[in-house]
Amino acid sequence: QVQLVESGGGLVQAGESLKLSCAASGRTFRSYDMAWFRQAPGKEREFVAAVRKNGGATIYDDSVKGRFTISRDNAKSTLSLQMNSLKPEDTAVYYCAAAGSAILSTIRRLTSYTNWGQGTQVTVSS
Repeated sequence: QVQLVESGGGLVQAGESLKLSCAASGRTFRSYDMAWFRQAPGKEREFVAAVRKNGGATIYDDSVKGRFTISRDNAKSTLSLQMNSLKPEDTAVYYCAAAGSAILSTIRRLTSYTNWGQGTQVTVSS
């Protein structure tokens, strides 16, 4: 099992940047595929980005491609999400998630992830 704690959320203006971090407990962080999801008020939780266990492959939702960068540091058991050129529609609670046995074709699905953080609020004003 891995426990996840997000940080770095806040209030920014459109066009600005923000970096989210997710600290993982335990020694097994490197054995998990990791992802960021987000949930806006009144909407379902949606996939944002994922990175495979060894950090080699990254996957992005089209809505954030070119603006967001996901990365991981297995030595420090941390996951990051660099968000640039933020838009009001990026406003949501952002969640870090871990999947022990996801396959590439299902890595965007919520059900692939067994461990979740508590979330961090990101608000982008226009």
